[in-house]
Amino acid sequence: MPLLSVDRLTTVFDTPAGIVPVVTEVSFHVNSGETLCLVGESGSGKSITALSIIGLLPPRARITSGRVVFDGRNLVELSETAMQGVRGAKIGFVFQEAMTALNPVFTIGSQLEETLGVHGLAKGREARSKAIEWLRAVGVPDPERRVREYPHQLSGGLRQRALIALALACKPALLIADEPTTALDATVQAQVLELLRDFRQRLGLAMLLISHDLGVVAGMADRVAVMYGGRIVEEAPVRDLFHQPKHPYTRELLAAVSTGLGRAEPRA
Repeated sequence: MPLLSVDRLTTVFDTPAGIVPVVTEVSFHVNSGETLCLVGESGSGKSITALSIIGLLPPRARITSGRVVFDGRNLVELSETAMQGVRGAKIGFVFQEAMTALNPVFTIGSQLEETLGVHGLAKGREARSKAIEWLRAVGVPDPERRVREYPHQLSGGLRQRALIALALACKPALLIADEPTTALDATVQAQVLELLRDFRQRLGLAMLLISHDLGVVAGMADRVAVMYGGRIVEEAPVRDLFHQPKHPYTRELLAAVSTGLGRAEPRA
């Protein structure tokens, strides 16, 4: 049984001009311990799919049909109070831009401590100690000092590491990472992706990784779901998708890949 199963999910925006579908009849699953990459161009519905899963849709957006079954429970049917017990504790989330995801008026340490406290894992000195341990675990240098700093005092790469620490602090079964390296330079991007791979192995994480970058997908995915116009148009194991793409849009994406090293190839 999959850890996460999304079944015919449809999410719409209510606009003055009427109802606008953004995600239409989307279905996929993520097994325990595997990485599924959801790939597609900007505006294809990837991020709204992710936000639908964790119940953090923007104003005027709503799920109109479908099921999101996680660990045997349909998340669509849960109350907000019940979802607060799932977010963070069971499903971690790494947002695109850490500067907007982190609270600017609280220190990095206090945000980690609050997460641990809300989910009943640690309080007081123990929570501070665990916050420092997590910052050290994600490669933040001098974590005893950084734990007292505010998000604006950290570089983009360190903020993203802190956000990953927040997402992993409760050791969730599933991590959803929405374009986690978009705002980072190539060197820091590679470091963050290696960090995610490392924690996937160490914690036995399942991961839903959202990206428009097929180079990222090649290095991270077990399976890939291609999204276009709010729909899944193709899903396959990563090597099959790269070597035998079936949908015209997938072939266009692969043809557009152009790096100094040539075409992206999936990891062995």
